[in-house]
Amino acid sequence: MTARQKTLLLAVPINWASLWTTPIAQAAPHLKLAVHGRDAYDPGEIDYVVSFRPPPGLLKGFPKLQAVFSLGAGVDGFMADPDFPKHVPLVRFVHRSLSREMAQYIVLHVLTFHRQQRYFETAQAERKWRQTIPPRKTEDTRVGVLGLGEIGTMAAERLRDLDFPMLGWSRTRKDVKGVRSFAGLGELETFLSQSDILVCVLPLTSDTRHILNAKTFKMLPAGTYVINVARGGHLKEDDLIAAIDSGHLAGAALDVFETEPLPETSPLWAHPKISITPHIAALSDPQAMAQVAIDGIERLESGRPLVNVVDLARGY
Repeated sequence: MTARQKTLLLAVPINWASLWTTPIAQAAPHLKLAVHGRDAYDPGEIDYVVSFRPPPGLLKGFPKLQAVFSLGAGVDGFMADPDFPKHVPLVRFVHRSLSREMAQYIVLHVLTFHRQQRYFETAQAERKWRQTIPPRKTEDTRVGVLGLGEIGTMAAERLRDLDFPMLGWSRTRKDVKGVRSFAGLGELETFLSQSDILVCVLPLTSDTRHILNAKTFKMLPAGTYVINVARGGHLKEDDLIAAIDSGHLAGAALDVFETEPLPETSPLWAHPKISITPHIAALSDPQAMAQVAIDGIERLESGRPLVNVVDLARGY
């Protein structure tokens, strides 16, 4: 008896689908591919799904579903679906290429703030030769990283190698060379009070939603700069603006927002002390993502355990 051909469904924007269908088809010609919203398919024949923010309720309609592969490091798009089939393993996208790009973005904005680059860009626009006092010494500029997962750890290591004193906060204690580890809510205030630059790379869960708020901003030293590359849901945007306008915070770099695309009416756009990028700190490499999904499928087919499976109770 001939074995049934396994089917992988991509629940992605249709105009982007070829980014993933092409490398998957080349690397795994034995798989049958379908794109949700473009191709006709039998829900009862779907074995695997690759997606990022699937339509709510979609995944519960696949009775033979064996695994779901996220196109990104974050999985809050799946956690937001109350009907997500909790017996199906959800696999995070973990790849050195994504961590490297995120770390580069973080290092870029730490150095932009530390070296006062925006000050000199303003002076250039005004054709003014403005030499200012030197920035605070690198060894006196403490960088705190909220979230010491794969991405946060790589960013902390890159900044450590530039001689910044590094601090990291996470749910549990971490052992990263050259990074002081703080863990749990009981150590959050101590961590924040020693962070001259604060970087958020936390997963978005019910516990971390709006963790960047007026209360936590008050725990930071005066003049702290905030970088958020995690999720917009971590930040209370009005609280950030108020903390900057009061003079307590020096500014911010934001790549993620509560509402995306960021509305034209948002006051964040025009704020002189806030840098904005449109959720592009790192984009998942399609070939790398295709290989992660294929590797996961091969593990399942051979009876080996999956890696980087999300703990649905924790949300990451």
